[in-house]
Amino acid sequence: MSRIIVALTLLLVVASCGGGPNTPPRSLDNACSIIKERPKYLKAFRATERRWGVPMHVQMATIHQESKFRGNARTPHKYLLGVIPMGRQSSAYGYGQALDGTWEDYKRETGRRRAKRDRIEDATDFMGWYMNTSLEKNGIPLYDARNQYLAYHDGHSGYARGTYKSKTWLLRVASKVEARSQTYQAQLATCRRAR
Repeated sequence: MSRIIVALTLLLVVASCGGGPNTPPRSLDNACSIIKERPKYLKAFRATERRWGVPMHVQMATIHQESKFRGNARTPHKYLLGVIPMGRQSSAYGYGQALDGTWEDYKRETGRRRAKRDRIEDATDFMGWYMNTSLEKNGIPLYDARNQYLAYHDGHSGYARGTYKSKTWLLRVASKVEARSQTYQAQLATCRRAR
């Protein structure tokens, strides 16, 4: 009897280590692999591209930077004296690392009251809404991954004021997002499923 309990316990432990809905795909450097492994992602990217006009590769590059495709991603904790937890660095959560207040604005303006930041279809729709607002307020084209990311990170008003210009680390990150977007775009052009 004890062998059965040990075997069942071991099976439960091994099963719990498997990828759940919030775990990232295996190969984050390959857009074709991502959408093959997660067809639900492809459906979400396409829906956002149709509704908001934001290209799939721009969505994917932004999500990669923000959460590495982890649906339950959160910012790190802050610590007092390096050991006492003092809460999170911000309220950013989910695939797109949307802040609480911005997420509430999105739900109110789009009527999607049941949207959740850890659901890929809601996260990509949020991204489409936000990037369209960046287009309207700051004139940033939807295909411009670099500047869309800068506005995504610093907010519409911050982008308009040029707050990102003094943040050399953020400019480097935005250039990485742009490069990844271009890589994903080239890869998606070769995927049968993405066409």
